[in-house]
Amino acid sequence: MRRSIATVSLSGTLEEKLSAAAKVGFDGVEIFENDLIASPLAPREIRALAGELGLSIDLFQPFRDFEGVDDTRLAANLRRAEAKFALMTELGVDTLLVCSNATASAIDDDARSAAQLRALAETAEPYGVRIAYEALAWGRHVSTYGHSWRITEAADHPSLGVCLDSFHILSRGDDPSGIRDIPAEKILFLQLADAPRMDMDVLQWSRHHRCFPGQGGFDLTAFTEHVIAAGYRGPLSLEVFNDVFRAADPDRTAADALRSLSALEDAVARARTTSERGRGAAETDAPVHLNRLPDLVPPEGLGFVEVAAAEPAAKRTRSVLSALGFAHTRDHRSKPVELWEHGRTRVLLNSADPRLGHTWIGDAAVTAFGVDVTDPEQVAARAEQLSAPALSRRRDPSEARLRAVAAPDGTAVFLCPTGPAGEAGETGQAGEADWTRDFSAPAIDHLREGTPTPITGIDHLGLHQPFDHFDEASLFYQALFGLSPSENTDLASPDGLVRSRVLTRPGPVPGPRIALNVSVLGRGPQADAAGGAQHIALACDDIVAVARAMVAAGEPPLGVPDNYYDDLAARTDLSPARCELMRGLGILYDRDGDGEFLHLYSPLLDGRLFFEVVQRVNGYEGYGAVNTHVRMAAHRSGRGSELSV
Repeated sequence: MRRSIATVSLSGTLEEKLSAAAKVGFDGVEIFENDLIASPLAPREIRALAGELGLSIDLFQPFRDFEGVDDTRLAANLRRAEAKFALMTELGVDTLLVCSNATASAIDDDARSAAQLRALAETAEPYGVRIAYEALAWGRHVSTYGHSWRITEAADHPSLGVCLDSFHILSRGDDPSGIRDIPAEKILFLQLADAPRMDMDVLQWSRHHRCFPGQGGFDLTAFTEHVIAAGYRGPLSLEVFNDVFRAADPDRTAADALRSLSALEDAVARARTTSERGRGAAETDAPVHLNRLPDLVPPEGLGFVEVAAAEPAAKRTRSVLSALGFAHTRDHRSKPVELWEHGRTRVLLNSADPRLGHTWIGDAAVTAFGVDVTDPEQVAARAEQLSAPALSRRRDPSEARLRAVAAPDGTAVFLCPTGPAGEAGETGQAGEADWTRDFSAPAIDHLREGTPTPITGIDHLGLHQPFDHFDEASLFYQALFGLSPSENTDLASPDGLVRSRVLTRPGPVPGPRIALNVSVLGRGPQADAAGGAQHIALACDDIVAVARAMVAAGEPPLGVPDNYYDDLAARTDLSPARCELMRGLGILYDRDGDGEFLHLYSPLLDGRLFFEVVQRVNGYEGYGAVNTHVRMAAHRSGRGSELSV
């Protein structure tokens, strides 16, 4: 099926929007009238430009408040429509979107509306134009797709059909299964948009908070499957009104949009395959080709995390790693990268990463991480089809051929091959990842050995996102690795509201956990760093032992105010002795049913990066969000003079 996008979904001039859509591989566009009006190009020139770019113009929109009017207004509306039909002929587009009347003066009379829409279709017919009637969720009298179809059916004109818009249907809680009863030839166009679940006026919800499929809370797989099962074979088109997209780079947004359609089309194709198996080949509807992605390769965990840090932040990072029980074991044979290990838990320290040219406070950052997968080539092929091509990287011929792709925030995601039972495969030894053989040089500083601590692995990563990459990053990890997003959690930071969303793999073994954080107001590097600093969370089975080792090594955990522990004693049944032990070691606490969560933090290493140590007891699955504001305040206090940077 062809893929299209409404120009209203992208920022920039009409010419820039067309270029962005074509560059990433869309087949067509919906032209939003305001974009055309503001363009210096004549309609025939826009048609020529679209053709040169390889784009069809699939829809012209919107034509508002036409039906349900008195006779005087109808005559004026038909004159207005005829001018648009002539324009559409020049533009080379044959379908006009007509929205249900939303004005207070609209007349509640289905027979009148049907007759007027028939008159509009008769006027459009000589121009070769079709009328796609859409029920706006806030339409004055027609606000559901079922109602718009009844009026369209009564009008009974071959040039008149309906446009189905997922937002208008799903935002009202309508059952989309009835779409299957609409004749295929009467579904003239399909518009797709997701949205987070919000309790607000539907018009404001629509105008400001739509997003691409997979970034919100609607079941667009089931919705789209209903439309295709009805026989629709037109474009899958995105119409997304979003304040962030209107201000973001159109090329990035277009790539994000196409990624969302690729993932949706794949999900629908798989759902239809399952459905067809259940009901038998003889009962399937008309054939349709839906592009499928390479099968998901479930990620098994995080093979490593790479920290890029220049001095003096690198020195501080080494000190904290040592205090946490890591040992600097080897150095990379050709790059200034140190390998720090604690059993099979690995952190790379890169002192010459070009990405250190960022503008964040401080000069240390998580710039890469490795995901353990059984088939890196298949994951890379899936990434390619999701508009995430492989990163080029310098390597010696004898070094491991690690595939890598770029996440939306620029973080490099390496695909680390694993073999049977967690082994490295043919070229690596049991329990040793193949890529570690590139770290063959003995560590320069053999004295930097940590005291053994009960660290068991990497629990999760906290990655702060630029304001306009948050939903894009969430979709990236969902589509590439099959991770599932949690509901958003809003956290009150001393520097402003921070939004957090965790992505994990469903099932008893969660695989990698990635927490995405964003400063809601997007107030620049200082606010971003203060409210959503990056962190590496390490799992352990005895947090008290880890805390004591940190204290003994001269890198004690982040100090926590006495007020926190006074409140903890008042609101829980923890023994006084346990509370006092946690107070002395900076350990925080949360409980969920029978599950307990104990965690501590390192101070900020350079204004942005810190470590967390967590201990999960009795199946606790959260992240101690109730304590996050305490951590943020303590880190802010520790930044001191950096606040003026």
